[in-house]
Amino acid sequence: MDLSTTYLGLTLKHPLVPSSSPLSHTLDGIRSLEDGGASAIVMHSLFEEQIEGESHILDHYLNFGVDSSAEALSYFPDMRRYNVGPDAYLEKIRNAKAAVDIPIIASLNGVSTGGWVEYARYMQEAGADAIELNIYYISTDLQTSSASVEERYLDVVTAVKSQVTIPVAVKIGPYFSSFANMAMRLASAGTDGLVLFNRFYQPDIDLEELRVVPNLFLSSQHELRLPLRWLAILYGRVPVDFAITSGVHTHEDVLKGLMAGAKVTMMASELLRYGPNRINAILEQLRVWMQEREYVSVAQMQGSMSQKNVAEPDAFERANYMKVLQSWRADPTAVLLRR
Repeated sequence: MDLSTTYLGLTLKHPLVPSSSPLSHTLDGIRSLEDGGASAIVMHSLFEEQIEGESHILDHYLNFGVDSSAEALSYFPDMRRYNVGPDAYLEKIRNAKAAVDIPIIASLNGVSTGGWVEYARYMQEAGADAIELNIYYISTDLQTSSASVEERYLDVVTAVKSQVTIPVAVKIGPYFSSFANMAMRLASAGTDGLVLFNRFYQPDIDLEELRVVPNLFLSSQHELRLPLRWLAILYGRVPVDFAITSGVHTHEDVLKGLMAGAKVTMMASELLRYGPNRINAILEQLRVWMQEREYVSVAQMQGSMSQKNVAEPDAFERANYMKVLQSWRADPTAVLLRR
């Protein structure tokens, strides 16, 4: 049984890839992901703010007291402090490449063009096999149009692509007026892969302290529906490799993602809950399912349930809206329990 797949030009032994998470913060964590069965690893993100922050610190040290004496030019930042930021991330890539035998995909998170995009090249030089560009941007300016937001995304992609020769996948959210058009424009800008979708973490309100607080919930399986739908619509129409993330927890989720058109399925929440060995458990269940139904390879099922390959393609679009609303039926068990 051939579980291998290709993603961003990389040949992977199977389609289960840990997405960016705290599990890849340490070298021990990266090793444990490989031992648990990962076919590749997406590193935790290096943020634009981290890079720019280190740049401001460097500028401060270089210019502090520059007009006070002739000896001021000898001022230089404490490199031990300086190296805890972006440079430490690059060193982590080097160490990871030396420690494991699976591809390492660096993660770069930013929303604007600028000097920080040079770190894409540094990631490549450190040994990264590919880059996942995570663009997490919410426009709150009343004067900013949707077209301007889209151009910002495209400008960032173009800037990062200009720095590297290794593949770049773009991880984005679904909140565009015309996501299909945006996906095609990203492909035209040189994107090699699309990761569907970025989770937009929402703040909460603490009613006791009366303050806004960050609040992170791990994903659940129902979140798979949105990326699954768009993946099925875009497969075979937008010339990029697709990865599906958010809501991948079981071998059934993996199968659905593959059949919709994904080259790989990514998970984090499931691994944070149960540990890296969960990968091998899911793989075994995947093998059993495929064997029972006489599938001989992952490639055989990829895209088989995409919009272009199903008998009712309208089910992925608005024509299915009324059917869904009419499909609800009260659970008689729940009614009896309430009585």
